[in-house]
Amino acid sequence: MFPIRNTVATRHVPIVTWVLIALNCAVFLFEVKLSPRELDLFLLRFALIPARYFQVGLFGDIASGPADYLPFFTNMFLHGGWLHLILNMWTLWLFGPAVEDRLGPGRYLGLYVACGIVASVTHAVFNPTSTEPALGASGAIAGILGAYVRMFPLARVVVLVPIVFIPLFFDVPAVVFIGLWFATQLLQGTTALLMPAAGGAIAWWAHIGGFVAGLALATPLRRPPQRYRPYQADEGVLGFEPSGSR
Repeated sequence: MFPIRNTVATRHVPIVTWVLIALNCAVFLFEVKLSPRELDLFLLRFALIPARYFQVGLFGDIASGPADYLPFFTNMFLHGGWLHLILNMWTLWLFGPAVEDRLGPGRYLGLYVACGIVASVTHAVFNPTSTEPALGASGAIAGILGAYVRMFPLARVVVLVPIVFIPLFFDVPAVVFIGLWFATQLLQGTTALLMPAAGGAIAWWAHIGGFVAGLALATPLRRPPQRYRPYQADEGVLGFEPSGSR
């Protein structure tokens, strides 16, 4: 199943979502212009390498100053390839605007950054000996998914299911679609802990940490009704309620 449309109604232009997508794309275009040697040095400085914070001797002394912890933030703006970037930005574009609309630009940006940092910390804690640079917006975007499913539990997601050469379109409950995704992260993350060789290079626990952070922060960060007029029944996306439900 490939998601192609979010059904939650929005009022405001998702400026922060646009800026985040543009920033991620700009950083990636900078990455692809670097030589292999320059890229290695760039990732060594700005990607997250957990062993740097837990093992003495691999990268000199264990990190101590504030600047040494910058990768917990900067890694969420780096990507390892075109497919990595496109899938992350598509997911952000699909689910981010509804969350931004209900939280407001400032709180939404705070949620994104907080979930990204929690994702980074979770990855480092569960992979303390890893010398593999971790990078990508997946953890922060997982937080957006967590906030989305918390705020719109009855929403539907329109998905594309290709059957041979025939594209079929369905709308499925967001809680089911995102729930299956999260269950996959838990399964793969647990497998990576029990059998590290089978874990691959995907930061499963970053996704889990970011998602849980988004789930927890969505309600306290949501704007109160006094600051956001409730939707009327006729303001929804065609065929759906304003909350995205049928």
